[in-house]
Amino acid sequence: MVVAISIAAILSVFLLYTSIAGGGTPALEPSELAGVTGVVSLAGKVVGPVSGDARGAGLTFRVSDIDGAGAFVRVRYSGSVPDLFEPGRHVFVRGEMQRGTFVGQPDTLMTKCPSKYEAERPPE
Repeated sequence: MVVAISIAAILSVFLLYTSIAGGGTPALEPSELAGVTGVVSLAGKVVGPVSGDARGAGLTFRVSDIDGAGAFVRVRYSGSVPDLFEPGRHVFVRGEMQRGTFVGQPDTLMTKCPSKYEAERPPE
């Protein structure tokens, strides 16, 4: 019983630590990437065309700032692609800039539905 409680306590401390300190990768939009080095999370809106094959040589597309203003960045990504991935979707992908292209780490591409995060409109 003491061993089980000790293991549960250790796991609780680990979960608390990872929830507080584990989110250390900054999320940036394309207009904020200038001069950034190292691994970051890119947040933005997919701008077509989307070409290539995520399982083969890689998928290529452009990402703009979420509000549509600002810079664009070319993205090269290999790995699993969410079903909802398409131009106009908001995405997050982890990776780093290499020679003017954001190279995503495999299996880090996530999409989110923009309408799910918009403010509610007052009834008319």
